[in-house]
Amino acid sequence: MGQVKKQELTEANVKQFKKYTPPLIILIVFEAVAVILWQTKDNLFYLFNFSYIGLSVSLGIFLFIREYKHARRIVQLLVGLYMLVYLGLICRENMQIEGFWYYLFSGVFEAATIHYAVAKIFGPLVFGRGWCGYACWTAMVLDFLPYKVPEQPGKKIGWIRYVTFVASLLFMSALFLAKVANMERIMFRAFIIGNVAYYAAGIALAFAFKDNRAFCKYICPVTVFLKPMSYFSLIRVKCDKDRCVNCGKCRRVCPMDVDVTDNSRNRKNGTECILCMECVKNCPKDAL
Repeated sequence: MGQVKKQELTEANVKQFKKYTPPLIILIVFEAVAVILWQTKDNLFYLFNFSYIGLSVSLGIFLFIREYKHARRIVQLLVGLYMLVYLGLICRENMQIEGFWYYLFSGVFEAATIHYAVAKIFGPLVFGRGWCGYACWTAMVLDFLPYKVPEQPGKKIGWIRYVTFVASLLFMSALFLAKVANMERIMFRAFIIGNVAYYAAGIALAFAFKDNRAFCKYICPVTVFLKPMSYFSLIRVKCDKDRCVNCGKCRRVCPMDVDVTDNSRNRKNGTECILCMECVKNCPKDAL
């Protein structure tokens, strides 16, 4: 009898440990990035930066496992405010797409280029558009608006994102070709003006289309990087067909109109998934 109880306790402990391995793995990955960049760039800031983000994301996953309903929002605020207020306003780093072009054209692997490489170009091969769901400071504000689930069908105006993408590229190209002085000051001003414009457009679109994420779907230039890379994402929401009863609830609660019942990479709006896990939380049969 005692042997059986001991075995049951051991199995329960193993199960509990496996349950919490995802946040541990995320923390280890971010710490590895933090240490590598700290050593290769000889800059202690990278150790702090990626350790902080790793801890924030791991905390959010831990809270999600513990079924805390505001887990994702906590991560959004921890990471989004850090990048907007500390890196952007205090450190005066332009972490928008213009900052990426600026460092890229300067031939410097720092700040925005590292951020884009990790979060928006190569990172999505692993975690898809997790950036949009957990770290974007624009979406952080838009998600407070009342239309968490779109009340209207999606619009066929996604081409606008390519216009804003090209516009940002042409803007930075013109500055470099003209050899404009005081680029650091211009980049900080571009960061302020860009954020104001993004928030204004995002809020206006949210109310016009009754969809908090309209800006993400139609205008955000960063999605030009995110969408093709997230197609190959390793981390994806998958459906257990044996449990699924086709109730449609997952599609009704999805802010990005993704058909998560289709496990193929060609599923409807598959590259729009922000891993918000609303479908997982609301599935009545735990099929996701």
